[in-house]
Amino acid sequence: MSTPAAHKYTDDEPIMTQVLDNPAEQPTRTKVFAFALMCVGFFMATLDIQIVASSLRDIGGGLSASQDELSWVQTSYLIAEIIVIPMSGWLTRVFSTRWLFTFSALGFTVTSMLCGLAWDINSMILFRGLQGAAGAAMIPTVFTTAFVLFPGKQRLIASTTIGALASLAPTIGPVIGGWITSQWSWHWLFYLNLVPGIAVTVMVPKYVHIDKVDLSLLKKGDYLGILLMSGFLGCLEYVLEEGPRKNWFGDDVIVLCTWVSAICGFLFIVHAFTAKEPIVDLRALAVRNFGIGSLLSFITGIGIFCTVFLTPVFLARVRGFDSLQIGLALLSVGCFQLIALAAYSMLARVVDMRLLMVFGLALFGIGCYLYVPLTSQWGWQQLLIPQALRGIGQQFCIPPIVTMALGALPPSRLRSASGLFNLMRNLGGAIGIAVSSTMLNDRLNFHYERLDEHLNAGRPAVESILQKQAEYFAAIGGNVLNAAHAGLDQLHDVLLREALVLTFSDTFLAVSLCFVVGLLSVLFSRPFGNTAPPPEAH
Repeated sequence: MSTPAAHKYTDDEPIMTQVLDNPAEQPTRTKVFAFALMCVGFFMATLDIQIVASSLRDIGGGLSASQDELSWVQTSYLIAEIIVIPMSGWLTRVFSTRWLFTFSALGFTVTSMLCGLAWDINSMILFRGLQGAAGAAMIPTVFTTAFVLFPGKQRLIASTTIGALASLAPTIGPVIGGWITSQWSWHWLFYLNLVPGIAVTVMVPKYVHIDKVDLSLLKKGDYLGILLMSGFLGCLEYVLEEGPRKNWFGDDVIVLCTWVSAICGFLFIVHAFTAKEPIVDLRALAVRNFGIGSLLSFITGIGIFCTVFLTPVFLARVRGFDSLQIGLALLSVGCFQLIALAAYSMLARVVDMRLLMVFGLALFGIGCYLYVPLTSQWGWQQLLIPQALRGIGQQFCIPPIVTMALGALPPSRLRSASGLFNLMRNLGGAIGIAVSSTMLNDRLNFHYERLDEHLNAGRPAVESILQKQAEYFAAIGGNVLNAAHAGLDQLHDVLLREALVLTFSDTFLAVSLCFVVGLLSVLFSRPFGNTAPPPEAH
């Protein structure tokens, strides 16, 4: 089949007649508007991972759900995303970027409405899973589009925009969610998506023109790879989510899912390296900068998702904050990210991007480490500096990581590799949250027992609590026995609170240590910029 000669497109040429051999030759305003539309969809899909984080208690009250059931409001979304994201490259080749993004936005909008209408926790979990699956394709597609549409300095701006949105969305999700829940109700966390979702669904078919539909690829799709990958990732995420609550391998279902995940994972890796056209291009990991970039994506996923998970839990369990208070306490991260965005945009033009990446990773890690000395009195004031450093660090490290990883590959490998790159970030978040949950359980018991060993009646703090309770009950005419019981209950609460604070401290320390690994890995990367790799790159 002959290929029509490529030509330069002008602003006067109708968009619908532009059959693209080189999408980068479209008019700049057309490319920017198409990219902006896709960024809206990308931001919605990424935002919704954590938008419910600070409002789970309200959702649980509205749906009469237990704490264990509520965790699946986030987990079902994340599992569906993790499974679908790696398939996005193949789906794009089959249905084209234009139509895949359109139907993804449509499905995301419809399922968002269904989440708002959920009548019980089971329906909510089902609709959240469908929402995650529908919106997943919008995430890696934007990364690919940026590298296809924009060359040189334009690519710098595009990758900076994506990096900012990728780190900002999960960070401000709990902030937006907490404010919406306090002002209206938790239902509006999902209705928020309806207007932008409809706008993206209607406008993307008209303005996004990058590739063509090729339904013939359905006949030779890697369905075995899809099946193995789904079993591997789905069961892995279930084990990571339920393991901390079910004593890991003490539960038969956990053991079964672990075996299924391990077997499917092994077969999937073998298949990916032996199949002619696998669903995920694992061979791309052999490209040094892409492999290191994927590792860094995994580590930043741990940092972003764990801190967004741990901070609201700390503020709710230790400080007793409500949804709005949690949202306001987290607001500083987003504010400093926006400030850092302007600084990064200027510096990226004159400073080596590896230096900016090292600076960002170091700042991100230091920001996580500064959570370690937290106490039971910490509020937004004490969180300000750690969150400021974390916000600035995120903005300085994520855009260079995107550029380093995806810029190392030729256009022919971008689609499949983009799905793998984004999978690593979400997988890092999923594994990080699971490990954090396990630490919150195990280390809490450890610290409680250690503190209890040093608790005795001779300590001034103990004597003070018992004396205050005795005076209180004497004032209201209570007996000595009731005073003693009340004093012991208060001692237990104080002990549990302080053990919980020490547990959070340990967990933040573990997160910060991950960035040491990230900084060491940068030493092995090759210099990179914003120019496209040669076609023969491999």
